[in-house]
Amino acid sequence: MTRWVLGLALAVMTALWTTMVLADCADRAGPCRLANGTYHLLLPKAATGPVPAVMLLHGYGGEGAGMIGNSGLVNVILGRGYAVIAPDGQRRPTGRGRTWDFHPDRPSTRDEAAFLSAVADHAAATYGVHRPGILLAGFSIGGSMATYVACQTPAAFAAYAPIAGSFWRPHPAACVGPVRLLHTHGTADRTVPLTGREIMPGLVQGNVIEAMDLLRQTNRCASDPAAPALRDGPFTTQAWAGCTPGSDLRLVLHAGGHSIPKGWAQMALDWFEAGGALTPVQGVP
Repeated sequence: MTRWVLGLALAVMTALWTTMVLADCADRAGPCRLANGTYHLLLPKAATGPVPAVMLLHGYGGEGAGMIGNSGLVNVILGRGYAVIAPDGQRRPTGRGRTWDFHPDRPSTRDEAAFLSAVADHAAATYGVHRPGILLAGFSIGGSMATYVACQTPAAFAAYAPIAGSFWRPHPAACVGPVRLLHTHGTADRTVPLTGREIMPGLVQGNVIEAMDLLRQTNRCASDPAAPALRDGPFTTQAWAGCTPGSDLRLVLHAGGHSIPKGWAQMALDWFEAGGALTPVQGVP
């Protein structure tokens, strides 16, 4: 390896460690361990006092370490003063990679919503994360998992930001109560199309537009959008008006495929910071 390559590698490592510190859990390197699962945690280097956080849920076959390893995404979040929490899904039967138990017609081996809340509680108690200031986000089936948590336990997190993943068939008949939710999706996504698709008999991705309409009804938003869609760089955002106070609902589209689009973290955190924390509302008639 040349001296130039070694110097470049050192510079990259130095830049990375000036913006983050890896939490090691009880003075032991590696993932944080709970009774029913593990998670990974990065803290902003100069964090003082309780820090807000983005919890990132990995996609099918992924792991929390993979989300933590996405330096382009993670460094933006850390640079904004947020911790990054990346829980691990459950091992797939093949033993390769992990997944989430969220499908309504498939037996669950872990209460995922309870696990994610336990992760948030542990990060708050152990590492000074601000528990009321956590944005739950996820990619692909991690986005699906985040959407189901938003529907079933809306007050568990301050807000939700699923990417390229939503409900599966059959869609929920109703959600518990209003939420703050920002859904981001690529119009050229063929892995999880906006209209959904059948993976195999009995396993069908849902329709994102239908899911947003269910959440619109849950939030008691007006049926018509608040205004014409707003274009900002690669993103076109549609918001709904007249929603229950403390809630918010937005659909962000981009021209790309099945990915976390460049600029997502800045856009999502701008939205999160503009809205304040969710005021829990106990159900809707």
